[in-house]
Amino acid sequence: MEIRHVNINDAPQIAEIYNHYIATSHATFEIDTVDTIEIEKRIDKFRVAGYPYLVCEDNGEIAGYAYGHQFRPRPAYRHSIEVSVYIKPGHERKAIGTRLYESLFSEINKGDFHTIIAGISLPNEASVKLHEKFGFKKVAHFREVGRKFDRWIDVGYWEMILSK
Repeated sequence: MEIRHVNINDAPQIAEIYNHYIATSHATFEIDTVDTIEIEKRIDKFRVAGYPYLVCEDNGEIAGYAYGHQFRPRPAYRHSIEVSVYIKPGHERKAIGTRLYESLFSEINKGDFHTIIAGISLPNEASVKLHEKFGFKKVAHFREVGRKFDRWIDVGYWEMILSK
């Protein structure tokens, strides 16, 4: 397995992974699936803005991806970054999320960031464990702020302050 920077040719496989989560889980609040062109636009947007975007490649197949993006649009938030990680179905429990986050956080530490933020739709025990393993602390819990699959979903926020 190799962790590397994303390239535009990864978009179809990333779309496939992400669309699985759109269709089957509340890990994302998107409801409509996205096509490869939309993923290409998102990859370009994050890269142009200077945010890290990594994939885990296993024998030519994308087994997962992680990226950072702007937390909020106001300039005072520029030192905060929000992160996300998605693992291809069937590749869970192989430490892919851990490896992606190790590399992603290394990239984030090279930048001018002070705080890493993760929003997690709840319940999601695996995501909570992953983030807390890296030192994230829960700082907020919003009840019933999303609606998907005909049910209300809570969202928690975890943060990690970088010590540079």
